[in-house]
Amino acid sequence: MDAKGTINQVLVRLFRRINYLEERAICQDKYKNITLNEVHVIEAIGEDGDKNMTAVAKALDVTTGTLTISVNSLVRKGLVKRIRSEEDRRVVLISLTDQGRELNHRHVDFHRRMIDEIIEGLSEEEVGVLTEMLGKLNDFFMTEGYNG
Repeated sequence: MDAKGTINQVLVRLFRRINYLEERAICQDKYKNITLNEVHVIEAIGEDGDKNMTAVAKALDVTTGTLTISVNSLVRKGLVKRIRSEEDRRVVLISLTDQGRELNHRHVDFHRRMIDEIIEGLSEEEVGVLTEMLGKLNDFFMTEGYNG
């Protein structure tokens, strides 16, 4: 297999494996009825106060209609709460419940442990090269470098 084929195979396997491990680590026990997509909605809502639906939808690169479906599910599951803005009653703000914050901490901890494991034993120079390469990969995907 040539270098491009190897890189493609590694990226596909990494994406699948990270998703699998993330779901296994987070969506278990009392969170077994939570999807990985819902975990990422919780991450986008974050813990720094009430957010409006438009801002969260934009952060996730989804429509507010799509976000509403996820938020409805998360409200039913007791992870997210809705409140009306005092300034403009038409605006719906969302925030995490205590249980939602607990799930978010589990998610953050998964990522921290994953990164710690990846860079363990690497030199400072190797960490720099890895960071640079991942930055280029991120730039490609963030600018929609592949336009089919």
